[in-house]
Amino acid sequence: MTITKTKVLAGALTALALSASLFFTSCGGEKKNADFTFKIGTANSGLCAAPLHVAIDKGIFKEEFEKAGLKFEVIEIDLMQATSLVVAKKIDATFGLAGSLLPQLDNGLEVSFLTGVHTGCTKFYVRADSPYYTAADLRGKTVGLCGVQDSSTIVWQRKFHDLGYKAYGPEAEFKMAIYGLTDLPIALENGAVEVVGLHDPVGYLAEKQYGFRNILDTTTDNIFSQEYCCMTFVSSETAQKYPEHTKAFVRAMLKASAFTQAEPYETARLQIENKHISGDLDQNAEMLKTYNYTPAVGLAYQTLFNAIDQVVDMGIMQNVSDKKAFVDSHFVRFDDVPDSYVYNSDGTYTETKVTKLSQNL
Repeated sequence: MTITKTKVLAGALTALALSASLFFTSCGGEKKNADFTFKIGTANSGLCAAPLHVAIDKGIFKEEFEKAGLKFEVIEIDLMQATSLVVAKKIDATFGLAGSLLPQLDNGLEVSFLTGVHTGCTKFYVRADSPYYTAADLRGKTVGLCGVQDSSTIVWQRKFHDLGYKAYGPEAEFKMAIYGLTDLPIALENGAVEVVGLHDPVGYLAEKQYGFRNILDTTTDNIFSQEYCCMTFVSSETAQKYPEHTKAFVRAMLKASAFTQAEPYETARLQIENKHISGDLDQNAEMLKTYNYTPAVGLAYQTLFNAIDQVVDMGIMQNVSDKKAFVDSHFVRFDDVPDSYVYNSDGTYTETKVTKLSQNL
């Protein structure tokens, strides 16, 4: 087994070190691994967490960890505190909006990404009577966002950067207004801002209630449709010390994401039935269909590289001298874990490799 990670594979092993490693593994490594309980953070809120809920409810975590003879525990958390809980060693792994973690990585957060979970839960809206139809039209205008370091902010900055506009710092060619997520639709409706960045279900519901017009959808945008908004991540220390636990988590999340992609209605039913979220079953299933839950390891790596490549160029991340080395140090891949799975109608999974994500139009 090889962990493709710069910090883990720093230098060749000498024969003496290899012998010592084998000795300590045989004497106590297996017991140490068996005694360790891998703590998975979950949250009973939001459609985005569907694969976590599926992995719990359908026993996928249980199956993968028991197959490896390892222990795990599921802990309900506030996802907004996920990275703090990883640092405090209260949990080992969970998932989150990848863009929101980039500034924290720049400041030394030691987590490693593992898989892509889904695309599409971030969208930008204008009022129905707005004269603006594309992001390019909003140069010099005010965008409502729910945080300076929120993933929606990163998306908007990257879009402006792609358009050739100044996207960060005092020369940025847009104005930023920060509101609570649920207050953003009201700010747009009242004319306080020209455009807002919303995460679902707030975006989906605001579009229905106010008739807002979607001008940038990460599900269908040429660039963002090929990148994951939400990704799984693990404590870098845990990934290095307990690779077998980490592999079990990766396999389970890949399978659960594949199930969600294939069975959105059943996923929505499980979420409501097991009180992970509330809402209308048909409406929740419809929202799930708008995302792409096709999981992949390789495309998750590319997502991270693309994002870091741009935010470093913009000056948002200022402590990165070698982009590829930085990405490699914050991403873990295993040779004996597949890139992805497809869920079959007979309840089985087939290993596959994903090179391109379809756009859920």
